Amino acid sequence: MEKQKKTLVIGVIGADVHAVGNQILYHAFTDAGFNVINLGVMVSQEEFINAAIETNADAIVVSSLYGQGELDCRGLREKCDEAGLEHILLYVGGNIVIGKQPFEEVEKRFKAMGFDRSFPPGTPPEVDIAYLKQDLHVED
Repeated sequence: MEKQKKTLVIGVIGADVHAVGNQILYHAFTDAGFNVINLGVMVSQEEFINAAIETNADAIVVSSLYGQGELDCRGLREKCDEAGLEHILLYVGGNIVIGKQPFEEVEKRFKAMGFDRSFPPGTPPEVDIAYLKQDLHVED
């Protein structure tokens, strides 16, 4: 019996148009064996949620590079819960806040907003993949 691939919905949230990192993640996650739904750039919270519902996704991976991620992500966990996605894994990464701030502080704020994991700028995709496999109980 073939193992069911875990499904990830990925995209760049808000008014952000940075597409390169998104493409790198798409290829890395696909190569790692995930079923990846790539929403591209300038994705709203509602688009992430609708895609997750339509595809029965296991995780939503939000990218942001223009520094407004904290504003763009506020309330996403609550909206997921309201839409019946209480157990979906929420990841965020990139340049998700304005200015240079200690990442430990940034991580605490995103955890408080309901994100399972957050990653600083320049995190290699292999780090995300290792955590996704761990959190989604994927065996190699």
